[in-house]
Amino acid sequence: MKRSAFFSVLPIAICLASPATGQQLYDRDGWANLVSDNKAQEVGDIVTIIIFESASATNRVGTRSSKDTELSGGVNAAGVSESLSFGVGGSYRGLGETERSDRFVASMAAQISEVLPNGDFLLVGTQNLFVNGEKRDIKVRGQVRSVDITADNTIVSSRLANAMINYEGKGYVTRSAKPGLINRIFSFLGIG
Repeated sequence: MKRSAFFSVLPIAICLASPATGQQLYDRDGWANLVSDNKAQEVGDIVTIIIFESASATNRVGTRSSKDTELSGGVNAAGVSESLSFGVGGSYRGLGETERSDRFVASMAAQISEVLPNGDFLLVGTQNLFVNGEKRDIKVRGQVRSVDITADNTIVSSRLANAMINYEGKGYVTRSAKPGLINRIFSFLGIG
């Protein structure tokens, strides 16, 4: 009787039993990879750009000219002797020199805005600073190879191809550094 009760309950137990399912113990999105870095490689990833730009230019022009003209003559007739001498001379010496030196150092974050067909990244970044009433805007755009991005997601600005780095400022100090209206008019007319 025990045996018959067991066999009668067994088909019912088999029908009511749900299928067994297994789950992964390892969740690939929840664990950091032990052998690779988190280097930027997709649209939206952030890269730190170390901007170090330095440029200098010197232009020198020199002109020198000199001219002397002398004219002389004499008349001697009927016991009258007259002589005339006339001389003109002039010289000019001009020297013009222009020298300029620029240096720009900053660090800012930029995002990968596009992955180009050759695998390069297009980086775009903007930084707005407000310091003591002065507004400073830094805008960077450029193309970079993935091998030029370091393991800590930084790149120096000299490695950006087609780089456009724009630094603008507005405020009291910037206005004070510009020439006044009268000086600009004289400069436009070439007399200042």
